[in-house]
Order: sequence, then structure tokens, then C-alpha cells
Amino acid sequence: MSSRVVIAGASGLIGSALSRSLETDGVPVTHLVRRVPRSPHEVQWSPGEAPLSPDAVAGARAVVCLNGASIGRLPWTPKYRAELRSSRIAPTRAIAEAARALGAEAPALINASAVGYYGSRPGETLDEGSGPGHSFLAELCVEWERAALTAGPHARVALLRTAPLIDRGAVLKPLVTLTRLGISGPLGRGMQHWPWISLVDEVRAIRHVIDSGIDGPVNLTGPVPATANDIGRALARALHRPFLVPAPAWALRRALGRDAAEALLLSDARVLPTVLTRTGFRFAHPTTEAAVEAALGSTAPHA
Repeated sequence: MSSRVVIAGASGLIGSALSRSLETDGVPVTHLVRRVPRSPHEVQWSPGEAPLSPDAVAGARAVVCLNGASIGRLPWTPKYRAELRSSRIAPTRAIAEAARALGAEAPALINASAVGYYGSRPGETLDEGSGPGHSFLAELCVEWERAALTAGPHARVALLRTAPLIDRGAVLKPLVTLTRLGISGPLGRGMQHWPWISLVDEVRAIRHVIDSGIDGPVNLTGPVPATANDIGRALARALHRPFLVPAPAWALRRALGRDAAEALLLSDARVLPTVLTRTGFRFAHPTTEAAVEAALGSTAPHA
């Protein structure tokens, strides 16, 4: 089996960074794309409409499936909830079926999931052995992971329970704007634990999962738990702005919708990266302060 890695969802924030990292190190990368291919390194597919040919993943070391519509797009109407589900489940099933068809020659399936799997669990410390929550996102993650596991008995399947990214293109995007305007502050109580990870460590962790032979769920989250206030204050310090203006929970629920506000801003989940640390992974950005500084461009190492 070659060192080639197949990536689905390579145009997204994580996928594009992972592709750059692999290609920089000389790892051959094949992209699964929905449009007409523009290079020999692209394969067209139509998840949800047609099966993926096993030939597309045959001989690869791993297939990394990162597809999924953004949970940050609001409101979560019934139609958009259906898109959140189909954009994750259909690609995962297509890849799992192609891998299963290869039997003992199946590549590893490294499939996206999210720390939303755990739901809101105030007062608990959560690791990969913890059960799922009961929110919309938790139920979606359970179905998502179940789809990946249909890859069959021969494929190694790793489930990437990724935390929100401390990055300008992710969770920091709205927070940077508010902080620069001087109107940032506690979101709800502000004491809820927010799992987080830097983009650099997200990419490094995915590569670690590929290289280390890890299977099952893997929490991709920073090693030092932080509250919403910790992250907000770290950003305010980095931008030399105040952190004073609170946003009450009721106002967030009214502005975003109850489910989205609870899932995105008010959820409390102290999630630890137990599998990563046990298998020797070392974080480039072990604290929210380091992750914020890297995201703002002052200390970011190469992924």
C-alpha cells in the first residue's frame, strides 16, 4: 500500500491546511471533488447520488473524510438541519462502502466527527469513553460515526471528534470583530467550558492519527481546558481591547435560536484529548493564549 492519502472536503479550512501539510512533505494527495477534475490528482464523485468507485481509494494509505455543511450558518431551519445531516452522512457512507468493497485491502478511514457528540455536560470531565449527549448535534454525531463504522471489519476507522478551531476562519471570526469594536465580554455566564484546538494542531493531530494506527474515537481538542471567558479574555489581551460587555444567555437564545445558542455558545463540555496524549502527541499550542497568538499571526509555526 502506498503513502497516498485521499481527502474528501479538501476545499474547507481543515482540508486545505491538511493538503498543504501533506504535499509539503512530499505525500501524494488525491482530492475527491464534486466538479469536473482539473488535474490527475482529482477524482469526481457525487455522494448521495452515485456510489464511489472502490478504485478511487484503492491502494491509498488513508482516506480522510471532512465533509459537512457549516454549523455556524444560521438559522438552523428544518431544511438546513437536513442539509447538516445529508452533507455529513452521504459522503461518509459513500467512502465507507467503497472501503468495504476492498476487503482486506481497504485503506484506513479517518472520518470527521465533533466534540458536539458529548452535548452539554456541566461538572463532568469527558474523554473518548464518555457516552453521547442528547442534543441535535450529539445525535447527528452519533449517526455520522455509525455511518463511518460501516466501512467493515478490515478497515481501520478513526473518528475525529474535533473541537471548535481557534482560527481567524473559524470561531475567532466573529469574536475578533466584536473585540476590536470594544464590545466583547462574557457570553451567558462565561464559565462554560469550551473545547478548542488550533488549526496547526488539528492538522498535526490528523496526521498523527494516520501515522499512529489509532482507531476509534479521538478527541481533537487542546490539552488545557478553558472557559468561554478564558478564550474571550485571551483574545482581548492579544488585541489590547477590553473584555467588559456581557451578552446574556436569553439574548443569545433570541438572536441565534435556542438550539444553536445552546450548542454553539452556551454548551458546557470539559473534553480531554486522552487518546492523543496517551499515544505521544505533543501540542504546538497547548493553551488558548498560544492558540490565539498563533491565529492572529504572531507565533504560528508551519503545520
